[in-house]
Amino acid sequence: MMLPLVTVVTPSYNQGEFIEETILSVLNQTYKNIQYIIVDGGSTDNTMDIVNTYRDRIDIVIHERDNGQSDAINKGFKLAKGELVTWINSDDILYPECVEQIVKLYQLHNDGAVYYGALVDHIDRTGNLIRVKKRFIKDKAYLLNEDYDVTQQGSFYPLKLVQKVNYVDESIHYCMDLDLWLRLLEHGSIYSYNEKSITGFRKWEGTKTSTGTRKFLRDIKSALLRNGASPFAKTILKIHYYTFKSRVKDFLIKSKLYSDKK
Repeated sequence: MMLPLVTVVTPSYNQGEFIEETILSVLNQTYKNIQYIIVDGGSTDNTMDIVNTYRDRIDIVIHERDNGQSDAINKGFKLAKGELVTWINSDDILYPECVEQIVKLYQLHNDGAVYYGALVDHIDRTGNLIRVKKRFIKDKAYLLNEDYDVTQQGSFYPLKLVQKVNYVDESIHYCMDLDLWLRLLEHGSIYSYNEKSITGFRKWEGTKTSTGTRKFLRDIKSALLRNGASPFAKTILKIHYYTFKSRVKDFLIKSKLYSDKK
């Protein structure tokens, strides 16, 4: 039986410190029927030197200016030939059995819209384990009303459904994964691989989630409301709380700086 083709897209911009590890994590998968696409937004560091080292093993490389991560992901998805598609950011990694385990899940449950690894290793800048995060997501209603946190690393989607929902929303720069999940889950179920971690999510000071807290929260709130959340849902109230905490923290930092100057 022919194993399904899986397309993996890596959006990248100035991630020379990490991208080799990301590339190797895709190239060294135990599952071999993979189309690999790298979409680089015109990096000015050593990213392309590293990419070119592996270019003969990468199916498509795009190196041009883009309009951000969502635009880069869509460029890759629109060139995808796989039955399943995913993206892995250029500072995160897939563990060797990731694609193999997701394909097994897909073959068991072909009515899915989202297939993902429920356990994700959070790693630091040098790859050391910080913690293992578990995410068990039931359905769209759970994301809208209970907990909006999704696991993008190691989440795979049928290409035909990604096309049906018109790809990633390029107006979203922080929570494009959540918005995509919410739209996909209108068309199918969600299935998770629960046995062990199959991806590593890198936590370091340069990630967008570290540098743009309130913008991130604003994007999440917008995506939730647009996809059907009540203004009084627990998820929305949680966003208001986190936004308030962020403002208080900034105020205290600025107050201390002002006090120190005096």
